[in-house]
Amino acid sequence: MGKTKHTGPVKLDQSLKPSLWASMLPMGLGKVKPHHIRDMMKVAYENRDNLSYAYRILTQGVCDGCALGVSGLHDQTLTGPHLCASRLNVLRLNTAPAMDPKWLEDVEALRKMDSPALRKLGRIPYPLSRKPGENKFTRISWDEALTRIANKIKSIDPKQLAFFLTSRGITNEVYYTATKVARFLGTNNIDNASRICHSPSKSALKRSLGIGASSCNYKDWIGTDVLVFFGSVAANNQPVSTKYMYAAKKAGTKIIVINPYREPAMEKYWIPSIPESAMFGTKLADDFYQVHIGGDIAFMNGVMKIWFEMEEANPGSAIDHDFISKHTNGIEELKKHVMKYSWEDLGKSSGLTRARMLEFATLLANSKSGVFIWSMGLTQHRFGTDNVSQVANLAMLRGFIGRKNCGVMPIRGHSGVQGSGEMGAEPMSLPGGIPLTEENIQHFEKYWGFPIPRWQGDIVGMMLENTLLPEDHERKVKLLYMSGGNFLETMPDPDFVQKALEATELRVHQDIIFNTSTLVDAKEEVIILPAMTRYEQPGGGTSTSTERMVYFSAEIEGPRIEEAKAEWQIYVELAAKVDPKRSHLVRFDNAQQIRDEIAVAVPYYDGIQHLKNRGDVFQWGGAWLCEDGVCPTEDGRGNLLAIELPELRKPQGSFYVTTRRGKQFNSMVYSQTDPFNNADRYDVLIHQDDAAGLGIQEDEAIVVHNAHGVFKGRAKFADTKRGNIEVYWPEGNNLLPKGVYDAYAGIPEYNTAVLVEKGESYYACKDNEYVIEEESEDTAV
Repeated sequence: MGKTKHTGPVKLDQSLKPSLWASMLPMGLGKVKPHHIRDMMKVAYENRDNLSYAYRILTQGVCDGCALGVSGLHDQTLTGPHLCASRLNVLRLNTAPAMDPKWLEDVEALRKMDSPALRKLGRIPYPLSRKPGENKFTRISWDEALTRIANKIKSIDPKQLAFFLTSRGITNEVYYTATKVARFLGTNNIDNASRICHSPSKSALKRSLGIGASSCNYKDWIGTDVLVFFGSVAANNQPVSTKYMYAAKKAGTKIIVINPYREPAMEKYWIPSIPESAMFGTKLADDFYQVHIGGDIAFMNGVMKIWFEMEEANPGSAIDHDFISKHTNGIEELKKHVMKYSWEDLGKSSGLTRARMLEFATLLANSKSGVFIWSMGLTQHRFGTDNVSQVANLAMLRGFIGRKNCGVMPIRGHSGVQGSGEMGAEPMSLPGGIPLTEENIQHFEKYWGFPIPRWQGDIVGMMLENTLLPEDHERKVKLLYMSGGNFLETMPDPDFVQKALEATELRVHQDIIFNTSTLVDAKEEVIILPAMTRYEQPGGGTSTSTERMVYFSAEIEGPRIEEAKAEWQIYVELAAKVDPKRSHLVRFDNAQQIRDEIAVAVPYYDGIQHLKNRGDVFQWGGAWLCEDGVCPTEDGRGNLLAIELPELRKPQGSFYVTTRRGKQFNSMVYSQTDPFNNADRYDVLIHQDDAAGLGIQEDEAIVVHNAHGVFKGRAKFADTKRGNIEVYWPEGNNLLPKGVYDAYAGIPEYNTAVLVEKGESYYACKDNEYVIEEESEDTAV
């Protein structure tokens, strides 16, 4: 933990700087860019029935659109009001009235809707039940719903019970209560949405630096020599961060992007709240390094190899030897490892030449400070943990850890995801993110007053796979309890996910709205529980931002869904139904009691108990983790790790595919058109030369396929790395394999090899295969 405290927001320099302008034409005329004013008018129209409540949410609540940590309209980085499209898009989830009960009478009609249409129906009004063969949902009482769930829990082995919490607006209080109740009920099968986004960040940072969170702050972006984004489109997913980038550019910071696609949003952005940028746009990235999908490890090994070569020629020219000698282990093993690779192997795997790696290596070597940021472009791989440890290697070799304008930052996409693991809502951890060792288990058994299971719980991917185990298997998941989320639109292989959901005997959806997964059958029953939003919960709630700021979001006056309950309250009441005699051990009467307990259970959250008023916030760990190079590892030193190149072979003529986000929040899509490149959700981003090699014209129907699935779309020429294509998520998830996970973090693989064909060729081939098969059968007869 650091001793230096965050010093609060700074004033943004808004003086004119024409050298940063993206265009001389006013308002980005003729450019493909978001239409912020039009979007704001649309949001105002959508919320017209609750405008005053919407205004109070925006001005009094903590943003539930991303993890930057905007409280009301203010944050801890820059003075002045901040508001972005991501927050506005999810606003309607909080202001919508209850859905018309007529929709509950016809499930088949609901199944004809997609998730955006279901979302527009409104909030879930009261507890609901549906059994196999029924075409409607039946209203049931809270007592009946919780009794049925409790009876099922009592009838199965605790290993057959699984909980999953996504991060849409969920507070630390809810995560902590769910963690405690799950263990009270005897199961370690509890997981959260970070498993499919940033779990490798925690695994890698723990083993490399002994930390599980960002080591620095957003303020460190401003004035650092170099800001590097690995596989991250912060301009799209965390739009307010473009103001931080603007401030950094004004302070002389260079911005570098490592990504297979030259992301338009990271190249130029029109920031609506900064007059100069709104008028002329701002050039953000100074350079792009377009690696192959999965090529980051080779790229970073190449950079380190160059640094070691520079050191041999001119000692002290690339590596911070003082930092390395005082604060790290493994330098010699790392050097030996990276020097063994040939430039041919590094170039083939990364997709970049030695000359390009030299440019990047030299830039960093000449920089006195640097902040490294990453998102799912690094983490959503079967080697995501290794990807992130490579970033930590770079940071340590340059001494960019534990001081001003330096650090490593996994930029989170959801407001609650940082707190989920820290509250222990995962199968391998307890509150504080500490592992399930015997010592830690005994500590919490003493604190909580009940036994905690010793067996290893399952990650979410395994939970789904375990629903299809034989009936008599002790780990066959028979009750799947979900707080939010839609596995059909987030996990690889949606057909498999559908079967897994259907195979569950009882499925519980604790949520605020319907989505497509809500409508999937279960073997015995589906129960729907109406939840409150974070702004409705009595006593308020807290969420933890990317930079470890714990914000208090107060309860906000406004309309309520009559039977919706605070999510932590539902877990407490369920535990009381299952085991009333011991229920006092997990009972909380109000949110303040939960915060009081968190402050003791998670020592570095000491201070959360004092958050009671709008705007209250504290940062755990101080301004910089690993301050002055001292890491919270056993010996206080960071670990430089030798990372092997991943196996990236693909069949001749095939491409690597990855997924990208458009105008959406998680899997919730808000427009069929990507505002940054004008692509449709079924467009396939492909390099023009790759397309020409296949005889494909722009806008032509094409088919992307492999052993896992078929994706029918249109070719859209884009500046992608040759040999790599991109499709939209979740539309392209049927191309992804199931059951392939990162060995350390359990995140599913979201990249794979595919073939690309002209649509007419694909179907002609299929017709021929059919004819040949027919002829063969005739011949055999």
